[in-house]
Amino acid sequence: MSQALTLQNMLSPVQPTWCPGCGNFSILTALKQALIELDLPMEEVTLVFGIGCSGNTADFIKGHALHALHGRGLANAVGIKLANHRQKVIMIGGDGDIYGEGLNHLVAACRGNHDITTLVFNNHRYSLTTGQTSPTSNKGTLSKSTPQGLIEDPIGALSIAVSNGAGFVARAYAGKLKQMVEIVKAGITYEGFSLIDVQQPCPTFNKEQDYAWYQQNVVDLPADYDASSQGQALMELLKVDRLSLGVIYQSPTRQAYHTEVMHLASQSLIEQFPTQIDLSEAVTEFI
Repeated sequence: MSQALTLQNMLSPVQPTWCPGCGNFSILTALKQALIELDLPMEEVTLVFGIGCSGNTADFIKGHALHALHGRGLANAVGIKLANHRQKVIMIGGDGDIYGEGLNHLVAACRGNHDITTLVFNNHRYSLTTGQTSPTSNKGTLSKSTPQGLIEDPIGALSIAVSNGAGFVARAYAGKLKQMVEIVKAGITYEGFSLIDVQQPCPTFNKEQDYAWYQQNVVDLPADYDASSQGQALMELLKVDRLSLGVIYQSPTRQAYHTEVMHLASQSLIEQFPTQIDLSEAVTEFI
């Protein structure tokens, strides 16, 4: 029997262990609210979690889910989507998980425009391992891993996504819950690869980019912004004086990967899987 996702059946008996003031609390709330408002059946949603503070979300929400290896969550998500393309697959990872260890898998998912929604909990640190710099940390950041200051510039992950075929690219902020819910809903309903970078404070290991900093540095995209223009999206992402919030790019023409695989036109792979497998001929020469 189909069961819609509700706050009650997503409620985990495990209480979140994030630090007080962490942006993860509101991101989890936004995800739950988006799933409730979309009225999706529980059996049609699969959650994949990476490693890190964001990956610990696996303990704090009930559902059909997989806790993957560090940086390998997107590879698992692609496999799940190809096995049963009727599933809504949602990947949850951090800036280190998705933009660091998993960057190659991110590019592959973008190129294929696989129908997966990826939420990046971006606090600009490897916070679960006590605050080392991550790919999104600002140049000059002092941390345990960079005591004399970070030399590298932060990665332009959203620009990478836009220029490598992602159909939907957006930025949200953990301090703007209602807007975040709408962005997450838009990403889940978009048929293609959706990357949602969620900016969030880390009150323990990133005291520079606190809630006050974000209030001064985030701005909503203007009402006349054209999200269908790849060029405009890239120009917007090159602006370093602000963090634009909203749907930065949404391709009006790009097809999702599974829609171009002829073997999936009538049935999912899991429905085509044979009921009986006889390996006797294959192993004869080894007997």
